[in-house]
Amino acid sequence: MTIQQRFTAPTPPFFKKLRNTGLAVLTIAGAILGAPVALPAILTKIAAYAAVAGTVASTVSQATVEAAVKPPKKKKSGKPLSTPASS
Repeated sequence: MTIQQRFTAPTPPFFKKLRNTGLAVLTIAGAILGAPVALPAILTKIAAYAAVAGTVASTVSQATVEAAVKPPKKKKSGKPLSTPASS
C-alpha cells in the first residue's frame, strides 16, 4: 500500500476523533505561541510540546486505515527456491 493510498483510505471512527482532537490541540497551541503579548516561558514551552503532540497525533491518525482495506498483493516470482548443493 502506497502512502497516497494509505492517506486516502477510510479512517476508523476512533482515529477520526483522535485526529480532530489533535488538530484542536495544535490550533490552541498555535494561538498561544502566536500571541502578541509576553507570556510566561513555561506556558510557551508547554504550548510548543502540545503543538508537536497534536501534529503527531493527527498525522498518525490520518495514516491509520480500516482492517477491511487490504494492501495489494505482491507478485510472486517464478524462480524456484535455491537449495544448498549436496556434497
